[in-house]
Amino acid sequence: MALWARPAARCCCLQRAHLTALQRLRSSSEAVQARQGAAPLALLASRRGFLPWGWQTYRHVSVENCSQAASAQDGSSSSPESNLLPVKQEQVKPETIPDLNTEILCEDWDDVPPSSALEEISEEEAVQILADPLLPLQSSTLRDYVDHSETLTKLVQLGVDLSQVEKRQKAGQLLLTLDFEKDIKKILLFLKDVGVEDNQLGLFLTKNPYILGEDLEALETRVAYLKSKKFGNAEIAQMVSRAPYLLLFSVERLDNRLGFFKNELGLSVKKTKDLVIRLPRLLTGKLEPVKENLQVCQIEFGFQRNEIQQIAYKTPKILTASRKRLQQTFDYLHNIMGIPHHMLARFPQVFNAKLLRIKERHKFLIFLGRAQYDPAKPSYISLDQLVSLPDEVFCTEIAKASIQDFEKFLKTI
Repeated sequence: MALWARPAARCCCLQRAHLTALQRLRSSSEAVQARQGAAPLALLASRRGFLPWGWQTYRHVSVENCSQAASAQDGSSSSPESNLLPVKQEQVKPETIPDLNTEILCEDWDDVPPSSALEEISEEEAVQILADPLLPLQSSTLRDYVDHSETLTKLVQLGVDLSQVEKRQKAGQLLLTLDFEKDIKKILLFLKDVGVEDNQLGLFLTKNPYILGEDLEALETRVAYLKSKKFGNAEIAQMVSRAPYLLLFSVERLDNRLGFFKNELGLSVKKTKDLVIRLPRLLTGKLEPVKENLQVCQIEFGFQRNEIQQIAYKTPKILTASRKRLQQTFDYLHNIMGIPHHMLARFPQVFNAKLLRIKERHKFLIFLGRAQYDPAKPSYISLDQLVSLPDEVFCTEIAKASIQDFEKFLKTI
């Protein structure tokens, strides 16, 4: 039996017990009146007002009245003392009314089984039970929590890629502890004020979900510091969008980074600011690769300090490039093609080009007899033209050949 049906069943049992007792009292009273000629029991006249707690009283009065009626017929005294003496003459014994407190109630209560958590219920009752799915206690993916978390649902609507977020250390746990209205909404409004576009918020938070757990006042302090260093609003917006981790750094760390590049490269304040605007990850990345590449340029490549300054300012990516790739590119340009240091410092963007492209085009120019990189000689070809032009333009304007000739030549090397 379902739990919700038990109170109703118990109430019905009590009502049946009361009706049974009333019928038995009525039958007993009519039998006594018919045999003894006694008046109806006075108390039974008020049976409509019968109360459950008065069963013992009615039973006592009924038995006493029956005894008094038998004594009056035999001519015996009806005094209280005579009631205490045993009656020897035959008398009709009234029917004993069962005690509702012991027999009827116990019998009826036995029909209702005790509640149990293991009680079987019908399929109809089981279908009516509504229960929310349990929240997984542990999971390796945020996908299992999206339906249970308003925060995750709204972040997905913003365009956040949770599959990428969960790969970042403790980022998933952070998002599950945040409330969207209380914790995240104010950060989103702050990012919009800084200059992050609405269609870029999802990508920004995918790369840096940790900013949602930052103190708003601390973030505002870091933006105020950048403004104090004469960074404009548009420049700050560009830096924050291109380097999402920028605002996680304290004011002291940002100040130390700016001072490092200014002192190591010997740049002015304006050039240092321009440098980090074009490559803001210089403020957020590790300094070890930067220091290593500076030493490689000076010690292994043999560049002068002013040449290193020129290379780093024009092409900041060299500071964070792979050391091995820099070494291979420099070796081919300087030792095989014969490009001097001052020409490499003049066109440092050549270090960002793919080494394969440099080799293919240089060999094609040698095949055509046009590999001439000295500006003091005729038919000069600059390093910028060598690596930056598309194949068709390179062939027609620089190599003075067709693209078909270039493609045929590539099959021979």
